[in-house]
Amino acid sequence: MTREHQTTGGGTELGHFLRARRAQVTPAQAGLTVGSGLRRTPGLRREELATLAGISIDYYTRLERGKETRPSPSVVDALARALLLEEPEHEHLRSLAALAARTAPEPPAAPSRTVRPGVKILLESLRPNPSYVASRTQDLLAWNPAGLRLFAGIEEWPAKQRNIARYTFLHPAAREVFADWENSLRGCVARLRAVAGTEPDAPDLGPLVGELLLKSPEFARLWERYDVKARTYGRKTYHHPEVGTFTLGYQGMQLEGTPGHRLITYYAEPGTPDHDAVVLLDMTAREPSSKGTARRSSPSTITPEEASSSSA
Repeated sequence: MTREHQTTGGGTELGHFLRARRAQVTPAQAGLTVGSGLRRTPGLRREELATLAGISIDYYTRLERGKETRPSPSVVDALARALLLEEPEHEHLRSLAALAARTAPEPPAAPSRTVRPGVKILLESLRPNPSYVASRTQDLLAWNPAGLRLFAGIEEWPAKQRNIARYTFLHPAAREVFADWENSLRGCVARLRAVAGTEPDAPDLGPLVGELLLKSPEFARLWERYDVKARTYGRKTYHHPEVGTFTLGYQGMQLEGTPGHRLITYYAEPGTPDHDAVVLLDMTAREPSSKGTARRSSPSTITPEEASSSSA
């Protein structure tokens, strides 16, 4: 995916991010008083943002259009304050500014899909809590039984197609499985946007984003918002077709030694109906499916044989 595909109307990712975030801050939110006349711009105008950040309108315009690519750290921080960015978004803005300043960025390395044996043992030890390892682009790389079953119906897809964003936007069951489907959509896009902003030519990103832009109007709408803030912990409610409705806490964490790999695990208080649902989810993963084939009861990962058969 080229930088032209990543931006709107050319320019840089830095400019695109500034435009997208500027459109989402109203004058009232920024503490500005405006007249009662009709505004063509739903968010801040360029001159308003430049004034709030303490820079000239000409300089800010060149930043948005990609004509200026070396903003100082103080300018970046001033823009972050004016745009009311939270810390993850502020850090993303810093990364985009650093990327824009490079004249010849190195081509990105192909990300590893290998999950260490020790991590797979850890997944097994976390049972019955649903747990899995996801790549930076949300490919499911390894899981325990309940971790895969959490995404009802995804086991029917070939192993290489099992991606959380693809499931959330395109699988017919996802809208019902996720009680807050819209929030799940936003979280998926935020993670992909964060990768796209700093590595627009990432080889693991382009095909997935292209597919989702083509097949999902919801993805296209959220992609243009340029949100990059994704939650790493919280609570989610599921309406599972086999287990029923339950609410789980979750915690995500980066795995040291394998850049981009995250371990996500879900949990419930023992003795509660939610925990009973987790146990049942783990048990159903070990029972024969309706097609007569047994589901795996140990941590799974994509094997060379699966990868070969799924691409055939």
